[in-house]
Amino acid sequence: MVRASARHPATARAVASFNVLISESVPDDSKKILIACGGTGGHLFPGIAVAESLREAGHDALLLISRKEIDARATAGHEHLAFETVPAIAKPPVFSPRTPLFLWKLASSIRHARRLIRANRIDVVLGMGGFTSLPPVYAGHRLGLPTFIHDSNARPGRANILTSRFCSRVLLGMDAAREWFPNAACETTGTPVRPEILAPPARAEAAAKFGLDPAKTTLLVTGGSQGARRLNEIAAEAANRLPETIQILHIAGPANEATVKAALAGRPGAVALGFCDAMDTALAAADAVVARSGASFLTEAAAAGLPCILVPYPHAADDHQTANARVFERAGAAVVVPEPELDAEKLASLAVSILGDPDRRSAMAAAARALAVPDAAARVRDAVLTALTRKAAA
Repeated sequence: MVRASARHPATARAVASFNVLISESVPDDSKKILIACGGTGGHLFPGIAVAESLREAGHDALLLISRKEIDARATAGHEHLAFETVPAIAKPPVFSPRTPLFLWKLASSIRHARRLIRANRIDVVLGMGGFTSLPPVYAGHRLGLPTFIHDSNARPGRANILTSRFCSRVLLGMDAAREWFPNAACETTGTPVRPEILAPPARAEAAAKFGLDPAKTTLLVTGGSQGARRLNEIAAEAANRLPETIQILHIAGPANEATVKAALAGRPGAVALGFCDAMDTALAAADAVVARSGASFLTEAAAAGLPCILVPYPHAADDHQTANARVFERAGAAVVVPEPELDAEKLASLAVSILGDPDRRSAMAAAARALAVPDAAARVRDAVLTALTRKAAA
């Protein structure tokens, strides 16, 4: 059975109830999958989607998340799933004085992961990316379990390339990433999307939730789960240059909420939020989006069929956000503007050129939907379960 860390709010009670449910309703051949997905929304939301898919198929998932506030907020409403909090680790530069501490924490995390795997009788380990995935995947590999890493990006991170050495198979969100894993068995599954994104509310209902007019076009601005200061500043200034026929829903992140609200205070039809726990509703209310180009958000925008104005985070590791954005640009679903080349006037002009041209907007929306993989969670689930079947038959 799954157990929970007492550090995660309300998880102990939820997991106790969940274990009772599992013992009463899950067939004897059910499997237990450890999913390492903490640290950012880009890892966490796809991990939750896979856990939901496994649960629907009668299997048991334990999700490893970090102790960051973003993880606690993002897991709210998922009390039926089991979570375990673990310390987040991030790799410093190779010659950093912090490297010895990192290696000590990494070894400690591997030992902790091994204990979790044994105590919970885990059958397979799935990492959703980042260095948080390395310890449990490595521990599972050493214990002889099938192990997987999922990479959502067109340009994989170094952590995932390293972790892939200990994996039975690498699962890809974008086929463009395949070239970075020349010695690994790869399968393109797409990036899992939360179930609610695939079943959004009606536009009128979504607009009403934010106090918007469903008859007007709406521009969604979001910098990702942790916000983006410079993008927020440019977008807030651009909002005041847009015609009032265009509404703005601006998700600024907690750190930038006050600044963005002040900048939009006199602008009719503008709503600013620090955090949005109903992205399905926000996407359903929008006609186009201005955003960074994290893979998880792009997957959700594709599922929603939204034209994108993408401003890749310029300091992302290996510039992977630009690689993601170019995939959407080549497909005709996005316009990509490097942050140093963007100002309020240019952003306002781009927004008007898309929102004010129904034919262009429709073509970009269709291109976005063509990039979506709605059954990605099921594809990841099936890849994991197939490996277990093969192992049992061997």
